Amino acid sequence: MAKRYRAPGKHFRAGLTLTDMARMFPDEAAAEAWFIRARWPAGMTCPSCESRDVVPRKRRKPLPFRCRACGKDFSVKTNSVMHKSKLSLRVWVYAIYLMTTALKGVSSMKLAMDLGITQKSAVFEPPHESVRNYVYDSMNRSVDLC
Repeated sequence: MAKRYRAPGKHFRAGLTLTDMARMFPDEAAAEAWFIRARWPAGMTCPSCESRDVVPRKRRKPLPFRCRACGKDFSVKTNSVMHKSKLSLRVWVYAIYLMTTALKGVSSMKLAMDLGITQKSAVFEPPHESVRNYVYDSMNRSVDLC
């Protein structure tokens, strides 16, 4: 008699679903808030001079924060793998989700189709190894999306 297994089986992984992601990141502001918490858990610092004397700018775009110590403007993307990227932070959140939850990796074509961007953007914007490094190594901890 064959051994019966009950769903979901040994390969089931608990975690976020795409609908959870849609609820967590309904707009660009929610994605920006998550990146700020993930990048600066102890409080925002200037990427140039490491000063904590940072204020939000009145006109937020394209660089929403200003360091009072060195006078430089910056954003969450500054000095990261997202630097100089024209993709929105929300697209980056979904790209990170897709690349870190795929068992065998994600091709640039699949990423482009799933995110609604060109394949050129999928190849050059989020380099797969850099995203994994951003999520795991550069922060010296695993980033929890919740």
